[in-house]
Amino acid sequence: MNLQKLLFLLTFLIFTPAFAQDSTSVEITDESIDDKVERYFSPVSNWIQSKVFYSISATEDTKVPLIVIWLAFGALVSTFYFKFINIRGFKIAIDIVRGKFTSNKEKGEISPFQALTTALSGTVGLGNIGGVAVAITAGGPGATFWMILAGLFGMSSKFVECTLGVKYRKIDVDGRVNGGPMYYLSQGFAERNMPGLGKFFAGFFAVMCIGGTLGGGNMYQVNQAYAQFVQATGGDSSFAAGHGWVFGLIIAILVGLVIIGGIRSIAWTTSKVVPFMCVIYVAASLVIILMNISEIPSCFKLIFQGAFSPEGVAGGAIGVFIQGLQRAAFSNEAGIGSASIAHSAVKTEHAASEGLVSLLEPFIDTVVVCTMTALVIILTSGATAEGLEGVALTSAAFESTISWFPSILTIAVILFAFSTMIAWSYYGQQAWRYLFGNKKSTDLAFKLIFCGFIVIGAPLELKSVIGFSDAMIFAMSVPNLIGLYLLMPVVKKELDKFMEYKNSK
Repeated sequence: MNLQKLLFLLTFLIFTPAFAQDSTSVEITDESIDDKVERYFSPVSNWIQSKVFYSISATEDTKVPLIVIWLAFGALVSTFYFKFINIRGFKIAIDIVRGKFTSNKEKGEISPFQALTTALSGTVGLGNIGGVAVAITAGGPGATFWMILAGLFGMSSKFVECTLGVKYRKIDVDGRVNGGPMYYLSQGFAERNMPGLGKFFAGFFAVMCIGGTLGGGNMYQVNQAYAQFVQATGGDSSFAAGHGWVFGLIIAILVGLVIIGGIRSIAWTTSKVVPFMCVIYVAASLVIILMNISEIPSCFKLIFQGAFSPEGVAGGAIGVFIQGLQRAAFSNEAGIGSASIAHSAVKTEHAASEGLVSLLEPFIDTVVVCTMTALVIILTSGATAEGLEGVALTSAAFESTISWFPSILTIAVILFAFSTMIAWSYYGQQAWRYLFGNKKSTDLAFKLIFCGFIVIGAPLELKSVIGFSDAMIFAMSVPNLIGLYLLMPVVKKELDKFMEYKNSK
C-alpha cells in the first residue's frame, strides 16, 4: 500500500498551508472555545472549497461548479446505459428487501434490509432537513424541482456503484467484509491492464472519503444537531449556547460506544433508528401538508415555475438548477461511491441484487423525504422571513403549524445525526483500512480521530462546515465516476446473471 500512503501524505501536505491562513492576526481576548475553533477552521474550509469547486461562468451572476455537472452527467449516462433501471428495477428491489432471492446462508455480514438502512442512515438525515432549507434559501422553491429530478436519475448511478461494491469486495477468513470504490477501482482497472492508475484512483478516493467522513458524515451532522438543540432550549438564552464542544463531547462518547462493535453493531442500530425516525418525520410532514391540502397545487406550480423562471434569485434559472443539484448530491450521495461500502457487506451471491436494492435510497432520500421538507417550508413561507438557515429554518416552518414540534424535531435531528455519523464512521474506517492496513491499532486510531472531529464540528458556523463537507464528498465522485464508466459492462453482465437467476425461481 506504499502508493496509497504516499498519496495520503501528499494530500495532507497540500492541505496543510490552509491551516496557516489565519485571517486573525490581532490578539483576541475573551474568546470562547467555540469561537477559537471557528477562527482556526474557517480559513481551512474556504481554501479547500476553492480547490474542489472550480467553476465556470454560465451567466454574469452565476458560476457553475464543474463537479456538479460531473455528477449530473454520470447519473444521466447510467440511466440511459441501463435503459432506465431506476424505473424497471423498482419493484424487484422491494422484493429483494422483503427477503426474496437472497438467503442468510450466503456470504456477507448483514441482510439486504440492514444494508439498506445502514446506507440510508448515511443519507437520510440532516441533508434532508437542513440541506433542503439551504437549497430553498439560496435558490428559491424551484430548487426542489431539480432536487427531485437529480434524485430520480441518481438512482441509476447508485445501482452501478453498489453492484460493483459487492462484485469486487474482499471477505476475510473471519468473515469480515472489506469493500467499496477502493477495491473496484484498484481491481477493475487491473483487469484492464491499468493497475497503477487503478491504485492511484483508489488511494485518492480513500483520502477524500476520510475527509468526507470527517466533514459531511460527522461535523455537519453534529453541527446541525447542536443548532437545533440550542434553538429548542431557548435560542441565545439557552444553557447550551456557547458550549457546542460540550454537546459534541457527549455525542462523541455515544457514537464511540456503537462504532466499537463494527458493521454488525452499526447495522443493528441503524435498522432500529432509521425506520422509526423516518416514520415520525414523514408523519409530521404529512400532517402539515394535509392541513394545507388546498394549497398543494399552487405550491407545485410555484416549484415548477421557480425552476425555470425564478425571480429575485442570484443566477436566475441556472442558479436554481445548481442549488438543486448540489443539495441533492449532498443528500443522496449518488455517484459519490460511499453507499457501496455499506452494501458490500450484504449477504448475497448476486452483486446486482444489492445494486437493485440500493436504487431505493435516492428515491426515499430525495424524492420522498426532501420533497416533503420542501413542501413544509414552502407552505409555511412565513418562516423564511426570520433570517434563519439550515435546520433552524425547517424547525421554524414546522413550529408555525405545530407549536410543540420543535421538541420532537430536536430528538429526530439528534437521532438522524447520530445514525448518519455511525454509518459514515464505517465508510471512513474502510478507507482508513485500505490505506493503512486491517489492524486493531489502526482501527482504534481512526475511531479516536473520528470522535475528536465530532467535538470540533459542534461549535462551528454552518457556512464553514457545509463548505468543507461539500468539497470532500464531491471530490470522491471524481475517481468513482471514472470507474463507473469503465466498469459498466461488468455491471451489465452481473445484472443479466441475476435476472436469469430471478426468472428461474
